[in-house]
Amino acid sequence: MQLILASGSPRRKELLSLFHIPFTVVPADVDETMDPANAPCEEVARLSAKKARAVKREPDDVVIAADTIVVCEGKVLGKPKSEENAYHMLSLLSGRDHQVMTGCTVLRGEKCETFTEVTDLHFRTLSEREILAYIASGEPMDKAGAYGIQGGAALFCRRMEGDYYNVMGLPVCRLWQTLQSIAPELTEEHS
Repeated sequence: MQLILASGSPRRKELLSLFHIPFTVVPADVDETMDPANAPCEEVARLSAKKARAVKREPDDVVIAADTIVVCEGKVLGKPKSEENAYHMLSLLSGRDHQVMTGCTVLRGEKCETFTEVTDLHFRTLSEREILAYIASGEPMDKAGAYGIQGGAALFCRRMEGDYYNVMGLPVCRLWQTLQSIAPELTEEHS
């Protein structure tokens, strides 16, 4: 049995390392287009399950896959495609509440458990200068919502309710519980 992380995200790799279980990284190559007709929390769950199933595995291997989005004022914010796009996202988040949603799937053989973790955040009002300086740092360009809470955007967040690690892209507490139910032999020595 092998534990597989179906993501190339360095943050997810770092967070999964908290479990102290050896794992292999095999990024899933899937179309991540979301269906706007469905609720965002359903779509991130669907995409995480799609990623888990796309990874080559042996029957007893355990696959963990995740997909993270930011939702503000009904708009889904993925990773910015340009600096201008990052500017618009950060301007939208400025002074507003928003949610970070991570769909997470644990797959082993025919057993599959998928859930969506939601964390609520509130950003203080950001000046144009702050937004431009943050974009110039390069940090927002590979992150949903154009920010990394573990980096410079820590200075933007006034309030948070929910799993901090979810905002980084992997809800470790709930994922650990799910892994315990699907592959208890992997987690027994670490419980």
